[in-house]
Amino acid sequence: MDIVSPALSDYLLAHSTQPDDLLRELAAETAAEFPDAAQMQISHDEGELLTMLVRLTGAKYAVEVGVFTGYSSICIARGLPIDGHLLACDVSEEWTKIARRYWDRAGLTDRVDLRIAPALDTLQSLPTDQTIDFAFIDADKKGYVSYYEELVPRLRPGALLVLDNVLQGGRVADPTATNDTVTAIRETNTHIATDPRVDVTVLPVRDGVSLVRKR
Repeated sequence: MDIVSPALSDYLLAHSTQPDDLLRELAAETAAEFPDAAQMQISHDEGELLTMLVRLTGAKYAVEVGVFTGYSSICIARGLPIDGHLLACDVSEEWTKIARRYWDRAGLTDRVDLRIAPALDTLQSLPTDQTIDFAFIDADKKGYVSYYEELVPRLRPGALLVLDNVLQGGRVADPTATNDTVTAIRETNTHIATDPRVDVTVLPVRDGVSLVRKR
């Protein structure tokens, strides 16, 4: 199920800020190296959205759960000031070795702290102070609620948390879709919508993006 028609999708992509050569090369290398997983990489309009949101929130300290080959990391880190910091969480050395190379080419290595470990362990090890300005979750869907619950108490008031893939190709609204991933995302969406600590809006961007603002 397409959230928007292919023709409208092409139009949206064509009328968003275009990726530079580095991001194009990263997307192409990811598709060549990991053809069965390349769909996990965000599209360039979603990347531009992340950069814009980081800039609009004035974020200095960001957290990313799910790095893959580093496209979203670059988009987030580019939105940070020179003295900004991105904590990037992933479990794959194979995927993130590409990310490291492109962070270096982008001049962002000093802004990105990659932790290769289960993301939940990394998040639980963080101080409980409300210091996170921006967070992005795009990882295993069954872990979304757990990641969310570790991040929200650590967000400063007014901080923004973004979650990807929250519409699952429209299957969240299909009662006959009952696989584990769709069920996990439905539970996540309901959990956030009923959380008095935040305000949330769900956007039909790509596979669905939730913007969650800490009150």
